[in-house]
Amino acid sequence: MKNRSRANELDAAYHLHPYSNLRQIEAEGPLVFTRGDGIRVYDESGKPYIEAMSGLWCAGLGFSEARLADAAYRQMRELAYYHSFNNRAPAIVAELAAELMAWAPVPMGRVLFANSGSESNDAAWKIVHYVNNVRGKPQKKKFIARERAYHGTTAVASALSGLEGGKAIFDLPIGGVLRVSAPHYYSGALPGESEAQFTDRLIEEVRSVIQREGAETIAAFIAEPVTGGGGVIIPPKDYYPRLQQLLKENDILFIADEVISGFGRLGEPFGTQVFGLQPDIITVAKMLSAAYAPISALYLSEDICAALKEGSDRMGYFGHGYTYTGHPVSAAVALETLRIYREDGVIANAARVGAHLQARLRELGQHPLVGEARGIGMIGALELAASPKERKPFPAALGVGAQVLRNAMARGLIVRNIPGDIIAFSPPLISTEDDIDEIISITRSALDETLASLKAQGALGG
Repeated sequence: MKNRSRANELDAAYHLHPYSNLRQIEAEGPLVFTRGDGIRVYDESGKPYIEAMSGLWCAGLGFSEARLADAAYRQMRELAYYHSFNNRAPAIVAELAAELMAWAPVPMGRVLFANSGSESNDAAWKIVHYVNNVRGKPQKKKFIARERAYHGTTAVASALSGLEGGKAIFDLPIGGVLRVSAPHYYSGALPGESEAQFTDRLIEEVRSVIQREGAETIAAFIAEPVTGGGGVIIPPKDYYPRLQQLLKENDILFIADEVISGFGRLGEPFGTQVFGLQPDIITVAKMLSAAYAPISALYLSEDICAALKEGSDRMGYFGHGYTYTGHPVSAAVALETLRIYREDGVIANAARVGAHLQARLRELGQHPLVGEARGIGMIGALELAASPKERKPFPAALGVGAQVLRNAMARGLIVRNIPGDIIAFSPPLISTEDDIDEIISITRSALDETLASLKAQGALGG
């Protein structure tokens, strides 16, 4: 590769990249970005890209919100770091905790801070084990989790996730995770099965798992309100009410992983509100700080907090936390983020512009390469298909989704190709309807170019 920049060469030589092809990085280096403005990021040559994935589903306020930079600077000048161990706390962390409780979509007891969604979901696993030990139920430890779910990359969060790629080489999954089907009617329904019948089957599957394992051994069910990294899966309308009733009947906790959906992604503050959920634990991260600083949190119910306090009475303390739990700079950025959401009507904008996004995605659903267009609010996906009417996917070897991704990138649009040739969209919440129209226009051109290439290869008829 000729004319490589200093940043490209240094990165290729010294930086081990997550979720990247390490040989390719070593040989070519990465695409280097140097600045952001609104919903766009710019590579080192100055080329702009619309970031229609908000980075990793997270940059809800785009890439140049000055109020967040100012909040970080003020806090760094005042108190750059302090911890919350040993009965201490930075003042800004107390303010953020109170503000988060005001945002809680259902009554909750406390918030616990961490640094990422993975850490929050890992902590939820630990806390559930802790609570059942305190309650004298040491055998009640298993988790039910869904296929195609994504809960993070710590050892526990990876084990809870239902995406199998790369897990075996890390000796994952670990034990105690019971897997059930993803609630995706398009890809999971049997021939001739209605959506109602599909829902019946999924609920009966969960019931069968509980009966087989014994409710006395199952601690919790963890689920994303809308599955993100597994393909933007919207469950059938009766799925969650029936699932929650089943869990309640069997004394199984419900954990809502709102790492992606929390703080406006679905057009409401939380997916919990969209789907009428009553979780015992809610995990949040990404848009808590709009990705301007690493921070995450868990909402914990009053009942769970009571058990934690009982355990603290026995042990003398609650033995969980990180060096950067409730980092004051991240807390200041998160607090200012929440103020911006309220003061600037960001979530109302997400609802309005999200409706436009969904309408435009459904127009692309008529494209010859698209089997299903789906989404809610400011998240969506196009699932590509060799035969849309038959819901027949392309052979993986064709790399059709990767072709669409490359064609979009060449035109200055960043989307995401999820395994199964699913093109995902998660634009910043500050996007306008004009921004959405540009995203859709570029996507259509990328699909058209891919279609022409497949026809030229003889990979499609006609």
